[in-house]
Amino acid sequence: MDFLIASSASSNNAMVSLPEWLELASIFVGSMSGLLVARERKLDLVGFFGLALLCGLGGGLIRDMMMQRGGVYMLDSPFAIGTALAAAIVVFLFPQPFSRHPHILEWVDILAVGLFAVMGTDKAAVYGLNPLSAILMGTITGIGGGMLRDVFLGEVPRIFQRSNFYAICAVAGSATYWLCVAFIPLDKGVAAIAGIFVTVALRRLSLHFDVKSPADVDFGPQVSRPIRAIQRHSAHDLIAAEHGEISPELIAAVRRAIEEMDGADREQVRERED
Repeated sequence: MDFLIASSASSNNAMVSLPEWLELASIFVGSMSGLLVARERKLDLVGFFGLALLCGLGGGLIRDMMMQRGGVYMLDSPFAIGTALAAAIVVFLFPQPFSRHPHILEWVDILAVGLFAVMGTDKAAVYGLNPLSAILMGTITGIGGGMLRDVFLGEVPRIFQRSNFYAICAVAGSATYWLCVAFIPLDKGVAAIAGIFVTVALRRLSLHFDVKSPADVDFGPQVSRPIRAIQRHSAHDLIAAEHGEISPELIAAVRRAIEEMDGADREQVRERED
């Protein structure tokens, strides 16, 4: 009975959306991450407006287009677009306070990822998406704006490059929020803080210890080596068992096959060493 009550409470908790001001705060911080890049690139006012809209609203737009539930937030809210444009005007007219801190972009960027990841996961949970779909929506909301920013600036998006954790942080933050809301269950405000904290902390730890996402992984040689060893062993057994009954041509053919397999293994080792 207690389990049913707890399940009902967690379900009711998931149906309540996070407050509007947190969504607007996410848009403002996300816009700031784009505006700081616009400042570094010395873009004009149109560039400032463009990156503010892309970074502040892009992730949510991708999420809403994929979910097709509950409308498009940036169009339905009377404040969303205005918040992004206001941030652009402030940074464009008063850039000096943001130029004094060299690492402010890194902090603002990952904070925006955490905020958006939490908001995206929350909307998916409110509309009853399954856990994996909810975490996916949170991740896309978190990294979508930065991905669009990189594409519009003609760069390979950061999430596709081997680097310190970025998209992985969004996944972790989204999963943390969903688990806190669905299983514990915590108040959504506390769960949001936990999700944002995990996102930012994981990013900072990956930078501090220089932990990077894996790339260029190939387990083929490790998997094929035991198979080749079995093949060589079987060939040797065949020669030993029937040495007196088979023709010299067949024995020579088997030996050539063994030598070719050994040569292929040595070539793979040399390639990996190079």
